[in-house]
Amino acid sequence: MSRHAPSFLALTIFLSLLTPHAGAQADPPSPLFMQLPFVQAKDRVTSFIDEGQRVTLRGNRHPLAVDQSDAGRVAPDFLMEHMILTLLPDAAQENVLTRLLEAQHNTESPYYHQWLTPEQFAASFGVSEADLEQVVRWLQGHGMAVEEVTAGRRSIVFSGTAAQVESAFHTPVHAFKIGNELHHANAKDPEIPSALLQVVGGVVSLHDFRSQPQHNGARPPSPNFTNGSSYYLAPADFATIYNLVPLYQQSINGTGQSIAIVGRSNIKLADVRQFRTFFGLPVNDPQIILNGSDPGIFSSGEETEADLDVEWSGAVAPNATIKFVVSKSTNSSDGVYLSAQYIVNHNLAPVMSTSFGLCEAALGSSGNRFLNSLWQQAAAEGITVFVSSGDNGAAGCDSASAASATQGRAINGLCSTPYSVCVGGTEFNDTSTPSLYWAASNNSTTQASALSYIPEVVWNESGSGYGLWSSGGGMSAVYAKPSWQTGTGVPADGRRDVPDVSLTSAGHDGYLIYQEGSLYVVGGTSAASPSFAGVMSLVVQHSAARQGNANTAFYALASRQRAGGASLFHDITSGNNSVPGLTGFNATVGYDQATGLGSVDASVLVNHWSDATPIASPAFHATASPTSISVTAGSNKSLTLTVAVSGGFSATVSFSAAGLPSGVTATFTPITLPAPGSGASVLKLTATSKAKPGIYSIVVSASSGSATQKMTIPLTILRQTSHLL
Repeated sequence: MSRHAPSFLALTIFLSLLTPHAGAQADPPSPLFMQLPFVQAKDRVTSFIDEGQRVTLRGNRHPLAVDQSDAGRVAPDFLMEHMILTLLPDAAQENVLTRLLEAQHNTESPYYHQWLTPEQFAASFGVSEADLEQVVRWLQGHGMAVEEVTAGRRSIVFSGTAAQVESAFHTPVHAFKIGNELHHANAKDPEIPSALLQVVGGVVSLHDFRSQPQHNGARPPSPNFTNGSSYYLAPADFATIYNLVPLYQQSINGTGQSIAIVGRSNIKLADVRQFRTFFGLPVNDPQIILNGSDPGIFSSGEETEADLDVEWSGAVAPNATIKFVVSKSTNSSDGVYLSAQYIVNHNLAPVMSTSFGLCEAALGSSGNRFLNSLWQQAAAEGITVFVSSGDNGAAGCDSASAASATQGRAINGLCSTPYSVCVGGTEFNDTSTPSLYWAASNNSTTQASALSYIPEVVWNESGSGYGLWSSGGGMSAVYAKPSWQTGTGVPADGRRDVPDVSLTSAGHDGYLIYQEGSLYVVGGTSAASPSFAGVMSLVVQHSAARQGNANTAFYALASRQRAGGASLFHDITSGNNSVPGLTGFNATVGYDQATGLGSVDASVLVNHWSDATPIASPAFHATASPTSISVTAGSNKSLTLTVAVSGGFSATVSFSAAGLPSGVTATFTPITLPAPGSGASVLKLTATSKAKPGIYSIVVSASSGSATQKMTIPLTILRQTSHLL
């Protein structure tokens, strides 16, 4: 990734207010950040909200809400609860946030690991208070109940009826018969007043098509844990295979850390307790956090997902506090999104995991915007977000239980943003010589039987009549390739590719869980994501710091490994994620779109995490103070340009100005800074008496060779004052 520090480092005058934060505690960090925001949110709702002037939010009708399935309009009083209105930053905010996220991972930047609180995020990167008030009033004007403005000021949670939704968004809500299920959804793309277009990004959602758990169902382990070619993972097996035991021996076991788990079904605490007792884990109850009313346990499959996520994140990091957030889904909102939003806006933990999926096309433009914005905020807060890649191979829009793929290549939109770690699936290659890897009996205390690391291939248990069960992966249709996604095997496609990393996910050698008082075995990338979150909490404990978007380290570590560094990734080079009806991607040397960078040796990963620290590239950084200037016609004013250098940069830096209005001249003293290029220059702007009053934008450039930094400086020409004698 680029190592250039952000242009807003002109504000370093306030750095004395910063106190480095170790981040070792599981509680949210509270760095003493600058008292002034990085950028000031501008008011963008500047005209009357005319309901007659509207614009359509394209790409926000669910693909299954089609005319052929239409069962008619719902009743006007049909309740639509906890919808999420996504709010957009302006271009300046987005630019500065991008630079901040880079700086937070740049060891030479004073912002390295200086994570924001949700409130600090809102102050610089949320919508303005005035715009927020306008949008709230608009919703309330249509009868909506505004329930929450999130702490990051990037979304509003609101409720209403179908009639109120139609009044506000000009789309009727209909029932749709999809197979044996009845769904409710907007029948056309929503509309909003044109005056809100710069601020409102869309609604999540106006339907009840929800993300799906990424597991392949629970079944009893039969007849016992080691039976022929079937083996099942106890926590101690996982610890042996992925080399966690040396970490536990050093008391790197999650102590003092927390992991937040996204949920929408509750669990029975007795199952977690029985799981931990049976597998010899220490007593450590999870925290169950209800975000609103308790949905209870409303299906066996949803309970399986919740038990799997809670039990296995805690199995890998046995002393960590598992914070399980549960939000009830409604006729118009997915509890997964409500829980994820709660975690980020309450800064609940340094690591979080989401084991649900929905392809980018089904999310629509509003859903993709919402998730990208939420995971971006999480990254700024130092939260590492793990998301399952999916269980349908390269066919991300098809059901994993389908007989054949029909929707083409696609990926899970919950994990495809540049700010989340997408976790794919592997399968143990142990069937030909199982005695090399598994003992003939289980340990009486931990139930373990694994003897060592087991070679892995791409998880692929798909087949005619058996479904599409395979590691999700492929190329994003929404996001460009992030700067950090580089290295051997990374496709030169210009797009975000997933997954990033992988862990075992096959039903063969599946994960053991307790549900309703009985043992079951489960497979799917739903198991890989919380397990990797457990590993990440050990990284956080050992490094005594939150890590934010861990992909910035994963790809750097993989490149170092290929250059002779520590061998922490198990490179998966065999198998593919092709499924019936669709050709997927082959495992290759280095990165691939079936298993990403591969699985990990946890002990090596934790102990060599600091190897990812980048070597800064030579760079210079130019800033202006003040950042705007006013000149009265017939006079002059000056500002100071400051250049700082880093990474061994040493060259001359020259200044120039463009966009000067008629009657205004610019002089630089000096016009060139000699090598190494650091120092200051005074820019004097002189306006003649004939200079026309107004507001202009001048572009000041600092150049060295082919490198140029441009600063746009607002210039106000004031009218010359007349004095009567």
